[in-house]
Amino acid sequence: MRVFLTPATHRPMTTFTKSVGYLAFTGLWLLLLVGCGQQIKLQPIPSGASVLAFGNSVTFGTGALTGEDWPTRLAQKTGWQIINAGIPGDTAEQAQHRLPDLLVQNRPALVIIEIGGNDFLKRTPQTEVKEDIRQIIHVVKGAGAQAVLVAVPEWSLLNLLTRKTDAPIYQELGKEEGVLVIEQVFSAVLSQPELCADRIHPNAKGYQEMADGIYRVLKKAGAL
Repeated sequence: MRVFLTPATHRPMTTFTKSVGYLAFTGLWLLLLVGCGQQIKLQPIPSGASVLAFGNSVTFGTGALTGEDWPTRLAQKTGWQIINAGIPGDTAEQAQHRLPDLLVQNRPALVIIEIGGNDFLKRTPQTEVKEDIRQIIHVVKGAGAQAVLVAVPEWSLLNLLTRKTDAPIYQELGKEEGVLVIEQVFSAVLSQPELCADRIHPNAKGYQEMADGIYRVLKKAGAL
């Protein structure tokens, strides 16, 4: 779309005015390009480092056998020592209280946070869930660890019947807190019945897909 700004007297634009307008437009365009191209980068994490997978039943591995959960699969791909701190039924509000001890005990270089699904199932307002997850991020950062969010789908009737999409609070938190968000990985798995044990949990193949998707994003962000 071309926009022409002309004075009320319709006087022709001078060369100087054209140059200033062109530079202003170019600067704005470059600013937009830079903003759109921003990507969160992580500090490299060496093989053998302690990493905490912090979440609920999806992190625990409900729906698959022992050793088929995504943290175990991710550990096999990265060489990291991943501690599975997934508790079935846990909410973001409840999870806050067990996090400090886990950080002291394990001193992780990275915490991968997958939480919020049970809050949605309990119809907790997303504004409250968002602030609870924000507090988790702050505690992780305060312990000197890097934080990464795994986006969780919204649990609505429409979302259960159609292709799953991430709840918007995760992308919002990523921008507001400057943390990397693993987007459309968990949602993509739950959108494929052959990858699911039930409507809210992956099966063994689904957890492998989650581990692969998380691995790709972490590698692109520089963690590997």
